[in-house]
Amino acid sequence: VQLQASGGGLVQAGGSLRLSCAQSSVTFNYLHMGWFRQAPGKEREFVAAIHWLTSSTFYGDSVAGRFTISRDNAKNTVYLQMNSLKPEDTAVYYCAADSSLASIKSAVGVDYWGKGTQVTVSS
Repeated sequence: VQLQASGGGLVQAGGSLRLSCAQSSVTFNYLHMGWFRQAPGKEREFVAAIHWLTSSTFYGDSVAGRFTISRDNAKNTVYLQMNSLKPEDTAVYYCAADSSLASIKSAVGVDYWGKGTQVTVSS
């Protein structure tokens, strides 16, 4: 399973970005997907997750109401729509995939990680 994240960039506070994570695997439809972020000097933080079957979504407290995770199983892709961005959202964002939803939500024991994409929000 390979994950390829894209869509990061520089945006002003209050702006929006959409991250994409494409997965090259026939098992995409059976894997929970998630996003994490890590800012310099800080621990990796859970951002959002989506259930493989029900598409139920879960969000970290700091992004709930501003970010939306979604998935397109036909394209083997998961998205993270980020609105009302704040300077504190600046971080490297990583997508992840795992058969365990608990792993996706905790970053513990995650089987697959993508390379990060930088998001920078200027004030």
